[in-house]
Amino acid sequence: MPFINVKTPEAALSRDQKSDLIHQTTEMMVSFFGEAVRPHTMVLIEEIKDGGYGRADEVFVLPAPYRAD
Repeated sequence: MPFINVKTPEAALSRDQKSDLIHQTTEMMVSFFGEAVRPHTMVLIEEIKDGGYGRADEVFVLPAPYRAD
């Protein structure tokens, strides 16, 4: 069973974008392993709260213009 774990900043993706990400990631797994993996492919999208991670020695906060509506 393929298991894909995607971590994104909280509010970076809309519900529709998450759905599309799940669909496209599943399609990618099917292209590698065949149609038999489709019903067993798990895609987990974890949203990390602002301030919950850092980059280049700085705590990351998603700027308002990049938040999904």
